[in-house]
Amino acid sequence: MPAPDDAVPSPAAAVTTPAVTTPAVTTPAVTSRAVTGPTPSGPAATPAPGPGGAGATSGPSGLVVGDDGLARPAWAAVHPLLREYYDTEWGLPVRDERGLFERLSLEAFQSGLSWATILRKRAAFREVFDGFDPDRVAGYTDDDVARLLADARIVRNGAKIRATITNARATVALRGDVGLADLLWSFRPAATPAPRTAAEVPTRSPESVALARELRRRGFVFVGPTTMFALMEAVGIVDTHLVGSHRRGTSGVWD
Repeated sequence: MPAPDDAVPSPAAAVTTPAVTTPAVTTPAVTSRAVTGPTPSGPAATPAPGPGGAGATSGPSGLVVGDDGLARPAWAAVHPLLREYYDTEWGLPVRDERGLFERLSLEAFQSGLSWATILRKRAAFREVFDGFDPDRVAGYTDDDVARLLADARIVRNGAKIRATITNARATVALRGDVGLADLLWSFRPAATPAPRTAAEVPTRSPESVALARELRRRGFVFVGPTTMFALMEAVGIVDTHLVGSHRRGTSGVWD
């Protein structure tokens, strides 16, 4: 995932949400075997480490066949959380405002970290950010920033927390015009990539550059072209599953 592209301004209005304690999640490793062939990309376009810290073993193209006989990219083949995310969520269409705001926010929080870290903390993120309700988050004040910075269950980064608040306000403001969902999906390209190896998967596109520019114009931050391309992959606006993945072409958006 990309590094932040923007500076983040400070917020101003009010809502208080009590912190909620949730237990840590631990998961066993998943057995898989490597094969040679086409492979899909993933949130970071690189193999994500499993519970023991080692990336998945794969053939030259990175395709890994799991114990269930399904081909996945190396990043989704070892850690059970990533495997579940890949199989059931990544690349499927998200068209509602709250769902898109959540994913936009989590993409920013993931910058510089593994996606497995974000998935482990996702339930806590949802609790402390009021389910990523843009109206609630838009009303956060400096007291809420302090509350969030004190909560060890999430990524405690002040710039990213303030970016989430700023983007909630920008999301609310969009309702008087096009709305977040319609704006994001208006940048769907005429054709989606069809990569056969991880090296063929792009990290940005003309559409992600244009989307980043438009979001910045409308007051969003932490929305650089690479981050926006990752968001477009995650919510189904483009399909970068490698040809040969069991998930390729399953979103219903692309043939």
